[in-house]
Amino acid sequence: MKAAVLGTGVMGAGMARSLLRGGVEVTVWNRTPERARPLAADGARVAPSAAEAVRDADAVLIALYDADAVLAVLGDALAASPEDTVWVQTATVGPEGTRMAAELAAGAGRTLVEAMLLGTRQPAETGRLTLLTAGDPAVFARIEPLTAAISVKTVWAGPEVGAGTALKLACNAWIASITAAAAQSLALAGALGLDPKLFLTAIEGAPADCGYAHAKGEGMLAGSYEPQFALDAALKDVDLIDGAARGAGVDTTLLAALRGLYGQASAAGHGREDLAAVYTSFGGPGGTGS
Repeated sequence: MKAAVLGTGVMGAGMARSLLRGGVEVTVWNRTPERARPLAADGARVAPSAAEAVRDADAVLIALYDADAVLAVLGDALAASPEDTVWVQTATVGPEGTRMAAELAAGAGRTLVEAMLLGTRQPAETGRLTLLTAGDPAVFARIEPLTAAISVKTVWAGPEVGAGTALKLACNAWIASITAAAAQSLALAGALGLDPKLFLTAIEGAPADCGYAHAKGEGMLAGSYEPQFALDAALKDVDLIDGAARGAGVDTTLLAALRGLYGQASAAGHGREDLAAVYTSFGGPGGTGS
């Protein structure tokens, strides 16, 4: 199978390497060419344009940052791909961005499905992502070598493109919430005169335990925010979640609080660090962005 990966940030580069290990022929492209070139050492072909990258692809993974980037690349490259190429939308772009992407693909006579990514840098690099998929199951059967190479679990959200995005927003609301909640509890424990790590010790193995709290909490306590899921990307997603919630009539009080906390950390210079840097909004150590 031949695959193109459009976008070689944290997730795109990780998936490209997992595909190569899985025996898939991979062509990569990135708007900033310097970010794609290192993948040549792993065996990928680096294309000079998105259109060139997809020219003989069986499947295309879209791993770009936001809706504007996705729609621009679709407009440039859809027609350059073979008619039977499967376009796999993995970027978190919200319901409206997803609708527009699906319409562009349909207008070009191309098949687009969703495989939204649940996981960060390490699962992407090791082929252990969870995929939140939507679209025709028969289409996914055609690209099974690709999905098998990048994931350990698939949750099918439904036959309509957009269902994967809806599930991804619900999952990212949870991730943003528990990361901020862990930061609050660690900060509170410390402010009350305790070793903050006692919080993580107390919940360990209990019904309220959460592996994510430990993974992010350790980094918070060390003031180490190496990006696995960049804070600005989480902030972008909180805005998308807020818009979707308002449209569906769901209360956004908690989302407003999250927007404020992540926005404060971003304004303080932590946007490119891991979302665990939300701890700085509670007075936690500043990491490399301060």
